[in-house]
Amino acid sequence: MSEQAGEAVPAAQKGSWTSFLKSLAGFTGDLSAMTAPPFILSPTSLTEFPAYWCERPELFAAIADGKTEQARALAVLKWFISTLKGQYTSRNESMGSEKKPLNPVLGELFYGYWPPTTTREGKTTLVVEQVSHHPPITAYHIENAQKGIILTGHNAQKTSFSGGSIIVKQVGHAVLTVSLPSGEIEEYLITLPRLRIDGLWYGSPYIELAETNCIQSNTGWLSTIEYKGKGYFSGKSHTFKATLTPPAHAHVSTSPHVIEGTWHTTSKDLNTGGAFHDVTSPKEEITVAPIEEQSEWESRKLWFGVAKGIREGDFETAATFKGKIENEQRQRRKDESAGGTTWELKHFKHVDNDPVYERLGKLFKVHPPTEDAYVYLNNGPHS
Repeated sequence: MSEQAGEAVPAAQKGSWTSFLKSLAGFTGDLSAMTAPPFILSPTSLTEFPAYWCERPELFAAIADGKTEQARALAVLKWFISTLKGQYTSRNESMGSEKKPLNPVLGELFYGYWPPTTTREGKTTLVVEQVSHHPPITAYHIENAQKGIILTGHNAQKTSFSGGSIIVKQVGHAVLTVSLPSGEIEEYLITLPRLRIDGLWYGSPYIELAETNCIQSNTGWLSTIEYKGKGYFSGKSHTFKATLTPPAHAHVSTSPHVIEGTWHTTSKDLNTGGAFHDVTSPKEEITVAPIEEQSEWESRKLWFGVAKGIREGDFETAATFKGKIENEQRQRRKDESAGGTTWELKHFKHVDNDPVYERLGKLFKVHPPTEDAYVYLNNGPHS
């Protein structure tokens, strides 16, 4: 390889990056608690990440327009594949490498919306809450009430170091519901792919998706998405193959739909030979209230000083603000412990198991057989 280790690391930060890599190599357990060098930090908190689910809100809204179970299952798959670029390559493209997002504090909130347009009906709203700090868990609710579409889920990460890469097991799932004109409700259980963060030795981390994830509908349609990344000697970055199979019991006169391409650009439907998804056009940013109108718990206000320091390359100031926030959180937990109280969630309620996960998980090889979940209380700022 022609690249020299650390060539993408700012000269003043090479020492801390080398130390960080050594710590990674010798670390056992979950890496989320590790402190990363300031230059590798993102100015964005993890609570903003659920917005990536809807950066192309027209595809989210279009799910309800499918006239058949098959058409809606294909629309869900198209929407899902189109969310991956924002979630997993946008920081690499805009910042030069993958950045470590800011670890949210318990109770942190993020609100926003995508307005209706002449080509898209209904306003799409987002409510996010950090429902746990150890382990870090983010719960979210996205809704287009006019179209009858809701996505609710939660996400956490278990990270480890192996073979020179950071391996991230995404914990959690999402459930998409579509209320049909007939009064029926379609449900889709969405599991999450694993991540591999490569490029560490060059100081230019980037994400590859690994293994598979599935989207199972209560109508029986199942999408299985397999991910292949760039290897050391062969392979193309960010490639995938998705297969949509009909219900086993149904009399559907169609073969499985097979989609192939790169999830950060375009793909083709191999059944028709036509284009399937295309994310090379600009995404639609979420609309968020101005900082001065936000509460102290909302992400962009809470992390304002840290984010400003990171964006301006003033890592000392960023570290000072970050330390202040983290110390306040430690003190809050100590006070709760001393007073025998616990933090009360604002928008979500924890449940030990998700009946939709258990019911739809039985239709394919989901693991584990049961998962906890966070139920939205329908009390967001847009309610």
